[in-house]
Amino acid sequence: MFTNSDEAVINKKLPKELLLRIFSFLDVVTLCRCAQVSRSWNVLALDGSNWQRIDLFDFQRDIEGRVVENISKRCGGFLRKLSLRGCLGVGDSALRTFSQNCRNIEVLNLNGCTKITDSTCNSLSKFCPKLKHLDLASCTSITNLSLKALSEGCPLLEQLNISWCDQVTKDGIQALVRSCPGLKCLFLKGCTQLEDEALKHIGAHCPELVTLNLQTCSQITDEGLITICRGCHRLQSLCVSGCGNITDAILHALGQNCPRLRILEVARCSQLTDVGFTTLARVSRILFLSLLHQITDGTLIQLSIHCPRLQVLSLSHCELITDDGIRHLGSGPCAHDRLEVIELDNCPLITDASLEHLKSCHSLDRIELYDCQQITRAGIKRLRTHLPNIKVHAYFAPVTPPPSVGGSRQRFCRCCVLL
Repeated sequence: MFTNSDEAVINKKLPKELLLRIFSFLDVVTLCRCAQVSRSWNVLALDGSNWQRIDLFDFQRDIEGRVVENISKRCGGFLRKLSLRGCLGVGDSALRTFSQNCRNIEVLNLNGCTKITDSTCNSLSKFCPKLKHLDLASCTSITNLSLKALSEGCPLLEQLNISWCDQVTKDGIQALVRSCPGLKCLFLKGCTQLEDEALKHIGAHCPELVTLNLQTCSQITDEGLITICRGCHRLQSLCVSGCGNITDAILHALGQNCPRLRILEVARCSQLTDVGFTTLARVSRILFLSLLHQITDGTLIQLSIHCPRLQVLSLSHCELITDDGIRHLGSGPCAHDRLEVIELDNCPLITDASLEHLKSCHSLDRIELYDCQQITRAGIKRLRTHLPNIKVHAYFAPVTPPPSVGGSRQRFCRCCVLL
């Protein structure tokens, strides 16, 4: 029940417009609480202008379709951004009502809303022409029909995430990119049916593309990716981790055609070698090179010479990397002011000498040393005398000493540390 707070001084002294402005800074929970204070605050708190951006992730277990329908009726054309990430109870019916009521929506996150199907994309296509960002990751019922619908009704689309929508094929990609030339970010992680033909369509029709994620799209090869490089010169971030068919040819193509590239993830691309990274080293700032078993110190030498802006370097499981490669990296131009993160976990040839070479990296914030068996506590302690704020993640595996004189074994644990 409402109190007599309608007569409160604040309601008398401040005009409605100013109170609305104050309420516009409140989050969902606070607005709901304010709505229970008085009749006048109820009207102000539930005014559609205060509900332009809504994130219901914190309430995902309690959100059912009728809640979304009620929100859409309350907000109407005011709503610009809605996140229903992880709301498993929301389905096509609720989103159809939402699409009809909220025709100015620009950003919609349906990540993990597993009940939705192509019907939802049909509704969005029909009623939401201003949609720019759409996240459908893990909505596994989505097919090519959804992409065709979006291509017909949402021409302003700039960012689309259909990761793990594994029913999507080249036909859906072709329809989408031909009608949405402004696409800047495309996340296709886990779309395992995609082949080079899909990439050729992207390269031909997406000149504005900045971010592309193709992780575990295992059927793609150099042929498709080279088309991307030649057609998407604005590319800044590329993930092809788990695409085992690609070779050094793609690294050469990136180096020659994508001067803005800053982030490259190529974990588990086992055919890549030092030769390819010689060309690429000139452009990247963030490199994820995990599980590249052919990478040696030669790549680190090239990075130290040609990559002065390198900020993050992951070398996890690069088993041929030695202290000499880290020495070159530590003396390179990126070391003093740029390098912030280096991951060396499971690099068995790395010793305390590498930590000595990294002392001059004044911006270094984190180093990963899990299962680097030749790293010692003393080496880490010496590093921290020079870099006192650095986070060191290291795992000291259990050590089993030789049998004692009596024949029994005692197990000594070097333990797991976070320093």
